[in-house]
Amino acid sequence: MADSSHDVLIIGSGAAGLTAALALAETRKVCVLAKGSLTGGSTAWAQGGIAAVLDAGDTFENHVRDTMVAGAGLNDREVVEFVIERAPESIERLRKLGVPFNAEGADLHLTREGGHSHRRIVHVDDATGWAVQDALLKAARANPNITLIPGQSCIDLVTGHNQVEFSGSGRVWGAYALDEASGAVVRHVARATVLAAGGAGRVYQFSTAPRGATGDGIAMAYRAGARVSNMEMMQFHPTCLYNLEVKNFLITEAVRGEGGQLINPRTAKRFMTYYDAERMELAPRDVVARAIDSEIKRFGLDYVHLDISHQPADFIRGHFPTIHEKLLGLGIDMTSQPIPVVPAQHYTCGGVVIGLDARTDLPGLWAAGECTESGLHGANRLASNSLLECFVFGEAAAKDILANWDRFEAPPEILEWDESRVTDSDEEVVIKQNWTEIRRFMWNYVGIVRTTKRLERAANRIEMLGKEIQDYYGSFRVTTDLIELRNLHQAADLIVRSALRRHESRGLHFTMDYPETDPVARDTVLVP
Repeated sequence: MADSSHDVLIIGSGAAGLTAALALAETRKVCVLAKGSLTGGSTAWAQGGIAAVLDAGDTFENHVRDTMVAGAGLNDREVVEFVIERAPESIERLRKLGVPFNAEGADLHLTREGGHSHRRIVHVDDATGWAVQDALLKAARANPNITLIPGQSCIDLVTGHNQVEFSGSGRVWGAYALDEASGAVVRHVARATVLAAGGAGRVYQFSTAPRGATGDGIAMAYRAGARVSNMEMMQFHPTCLYNLEVKNFLITEAVRGEGGQLINPRTAKRFMTYYDAERMELAPRDVVARAIDSEIKRFGLDYVHLDISHQPADFIRGHFPTIHEKLLGLGIDMTSQPIPVVPAQHYTCGGVVIGLDARTDLPGLWAAGECTESGLHGANRLASNSLLECFVFGEAAAKDILANWDRFEAPPEILEWDESRVTDSDEEVVIKQNWTEIRRFMWNYVGIVRTTKRLERAANRIEMLGKEIQDYYGSFRVTTDLIELRNLHQAADLIVRSALRRHESRGLHFTMDYPETDPVARDTVLVP
């Protein structure tokens, strides 16, 4: 594959990236890069749905309050209002693109999830993300102004440092990417770049995130000079299927929303009574995940049970067709048996700092979706607010780029990628070993419940591995595995440093050394 030059470069082909692409392509030539396949990101995996105020008894104010309560006061109220007020129009745009949301008569069917005071989740059965990804991709493929390029592993952003005539401006002009098919590193140059590269879930041993969620966007932006914020706020989904053959299969929040109960398999007791008697299984994710973690550790269990078998079989099959079918294939009939579940990393609430216009600190770089910290989620994301954030900020980035288009200069001449001092690696085992090590110590030391001692142990290991990875990166040709390892390591470093800085427990960050919550909520901001 040869170098490419476009008006706008978008890194990531999920909900945020494709939303931005479709809005920009009305007047501009847009290039969308995907690592691996175009459907390999998190969007396609989203089961639950999209939160929007559409119910007669519901209000924007209720949705704002629920989001702020889940976010433990760390959210930016202006951002929360900005996003929630734009939810109904986002849903309308998706309907026009052909997303077949479940209906109830003339209205959309709304389900309820943990942390929500009303039914407000629009969905397509229990596979909303796939329907959204499919509709966005169809529209992008049909648009002559959009070029979709899969198999591109981005290595670093192109900045003034990479110009033939060096500049210290920090201006972003696109990205260097490994073309996976040819093994060559290519330059994708553009006047404006949108980072929509997803989260850093694969930094953990157990995660519901897809294979490619290695924090690439966050790591690249940080290396290029952008601030990141609240990286310690890692959301763990309470209910991931416990199965030794099948990794990362999520049991949606909506199973609890429709009456699913959490049971300790040893005591046969419904244990949420002891942790949150009022909200029970519908408490926010951080509360439920800590409760399950506590039961597992206290009783030495491998998993707990999620049981919805008291509901009619037709009701279960009708509401959760995808999950029901998947479980049947594994010998579990959820209409008559409990589902074994464990918590797993699920969502990166922190990320690259952006404003309401989706601008980052770096001129020429906008960002949207899970790789960002917009101020929407605060210390814990409310269920089904994530796809919503992608649509709103994908649109905001496009709007800001188009409004300022006439001020952007043409890209300067950019240096080729320098491979003069590297050779092919004969030590792939090093990558595998370091990858496994990072994911394991992050799970054990930087998981659902933390202590300063564990965090310091993780920090020591990160420092040690950093030297090894840098040495390897400087000596050998890049491969996707090496690029991902470098980014995974950078993301782990940002998470641990952020966690060590927060001397309180708030939302998703729970530490035994500082169990109290400070009266004032402050963001943890890391400056490169």
